[in-house]
Amino acid sequence: MARRVFKFLLLVLFSSVPAVAMAQSIDLSQLVPTGDASFSGRIIQGVVLLTLLSLAPGILVTTTCFTRFIIALSFLRSGLGLQSTPSNLIVISLSLFMTYFVMAPIFEKSWEEGIQPLLENRLTQEAAMPLILNPMRDFMLSHVRDEELQLFAQFSDNPEQPDTSDLKLVIPAYMVSELRRGFEIGFLILLPFLIIDLIVATVTMSMGMMMLPPTVVSLPFKVLFFVLIDGWNIIVGELLKSVS
Repeated sequence: MARRVFKFLLLVLFSSVPAVAMAQSIDLSQLVPTGDASFSGRIIQGVVLLTLLSLAPGILVTTTCFTRFIIALSFLRSGLGLQSTPSNLIVISLSLFMTYFVMAPIFEKSWEEGIQPLLENRLTQEAAMPLILNPMRDFMLSHVRDEELQLFAQFSDNPEQPDTSDLKLVIPAYMVSELRRGFEIGFLILLPFLIIDLIVATVTMSMGMMMLPPTVVSLPFKVLFFVLIDGWNIIVGELLKSVS
């Protein structure tokens, strides 16, 4: 008797499950807004945001003074003859913090004039984008050479009357200008170390020590010279002055 009652209860339970499932079905149409393309627009905005985040290191290198700093510090390390001191991590970190120190007012201006009003729905995307990009564009135009602008302008869509405010023209011209200035600063950094190398090489050759590499003897003299003149203060100060 008990077994029959148990089978009856199981039959009632399984027969009621489909009805419960049907009663609790989810209407997926409620998740997608109807009447406009807002849902698709949000998907596109998410994809664009992820793309910008993945390109953030490249944007940092191409639109800031990071390129100039890292090239100059790399020349300094080569001039000293130290291949791994300071390490790449220290050189890159110092360049990043110097870049942030220089670019902080520009980032704050972009945030206050464009990004913050956009997030607070006080501006549309079309009105906010120029306010976000203008501070960065003005910074790059203030440091780009006319020769680089003319170089890329002659290959633009309208070489007779190029738009010098177009970012696709300004960014590569600015990068080439920064590479040139970085190498100019690197050349000036290498000169005193080259003189020390020549003096040490001349002395060692005159003493007949041909089997002793001059770089081994000149290394402590170059490090001592750099420390005595407070080289880090001078190099960092001049780099910051070059973009002020």
